[in-house]
Amino acid sequence: MTSFLIPLAAALLIVAAGTLVLVRRDRRRMDAGADTLRTGAAAPRGLRAARRRARAHRNRFPRGHG
Repeated sequence: MTSFLIPLAAALLIVAAGTLVLVRRDRRRMDAGADTLRTGAAAPRGLRAARRRARAHRNRFPRGHG
């Protein structure tokens, strides 16, 4: 019985880890909500430029690829 449960538990952990990674990626790529868009439109020019630079930096140096 134990010889069956150990591989089953390992397989479940692998599937759960893969699902977690996919869900986190999907949440990170979600579209901005109405509140976020409204806040961004009302932001001063300097803050918008800082956000633009930060986004460009994230796109150039993505996390988790190295």
